[in-house]
Amino acid sequence: MMRMVTGNYAVAYGALLSRVDLIAAYPITPQTFIVEHASEFVNDGLLDAEFMRVESEHSAMSACVAASATGVRAFTATASQGLALMHEVLFIAGAGHLPIVMPVVNRTVASPIGIWAEHNDTMPQRDTGWMQVYCEDNQEVLDMVIQAYKIAENKKVLLPIMVNLDAFILSHTVEPVNFPEQSKVDKFLPRYKPEHVHLSPDDPMTVGSFAPPEYIQEVRYQTEESMLNAKKVIQEVNDEFAKMFGRNYHGMVEEYRTEGADAILVTIGTVTSTAREVIDEYRAKGKKVGLVKLRFFRPFPIEQFIDIAKRTKAIGVYDRSISFGSGGPSFIEVKSAIYGHTSIPMINFLAGLGGRDVMSDDIELMLDKTLEAAKTGKVEKDVVWIGTRGVTP
Repeated sequence: MMRMVTGNYAVAYGALLSRVDLIAAYPITPQTFIVEHASEFVNDGLLDAEFMRVESEHSAMSACVAASATGVRAFTATASQGLALMHEVLFIAGAGHLPIVMPVVNRTVASPIGIWAEHNDTMPQRDTGWMQVYCEDNQEVLDMVIQAYKIAENKKVLLPIMVNLDAFILSHTVEPVNFPEQSKVDKFLPRYKPEHVHLSPDDPMTVGSFAPPEYIQEVRYQTEESMLNAKKVIQEVNDEFAKMFGRNYHGMVEEYRTEGADAILVTIGTVTSTAREVIDEYRAKGKKVGLVKLRFFRPFPIEQFIDIAKRTKAIGVYDRSISFGSGGPSFIEVKSAIYGHTSIPMINFLAGLGGRDVMSDDIELMLDKTLEAAKTGKVEKDVVWIGTRGVTP
């Protein structure tokens, strides 16, 4: 069934199709419509779930942790400052191996106050033990909510996951979305059968206890092991979804026209759609450029980027966030991944922070600078600010 819906509606419908058992709801712009739509589904009898209205985002995640620990499928959504308020509890979900799915509508974090698209809310959460996937369009948003549960609940993974979508560009924008049939989703994603029910009077366990140094390091190792296991599971789930529903997202990264490319631009989020068109225009002019869509930031696709770097002469990396003093998080990760495997030049492009539009002219500038680096073997600046008043790119 094809419908014209917003990204927020696509998220909520993805939760419905996934037959979530608990929805912990607290409003924050531009996420509020997600939990409102979910409340309508529950009220109308379309979804048999407990809809829990809580007093803060911290409480929302605490409710999800408690629910997931009892073996039910838990769901919540947030953005920006709301995600920041959850920060303490995110670590508990990760180390507790609780497969919670939480869509995050990426939004500027104050100060100054802003409600538009920026990735500086989710990027600081990259070390909490949560998987992270960034979506390009509303179809991918719906499909990834469903896939997220399949990945998170795999017994080799058992980690929570954030499904990220750019504020307003997706959350409030109407796009055509193909809604899969409930029966097919049920076949793809059966009801959750936990490996361990953490809270049961019949099989008591200690949860979230105090632990001395003799044990904590092993807990950290187990979370790392699960994150590494997720790489293979993500690809397996992608392939199974593509076979059943006909939509292939290519796993952790998607390559676009990278064959024989001298310069490759790495993008994340909705800017990818604009970049595809510019890549096509440059290819039509005989310019050897390609695109890599970075989908999963955690786990990070290290192996894929090593392979990609060996097949090109220069890489540009786009970020909609910044780790102050070091460049964008995606740039830092790609640079770290390929270190020691190749010495090709790399450039970090920062644009769209605070929700500013990233236009085709901006993508062209990124590609031109990356092509120049491929030609000369060096870069003038490691970090380039695009469309920033008073700053020469």
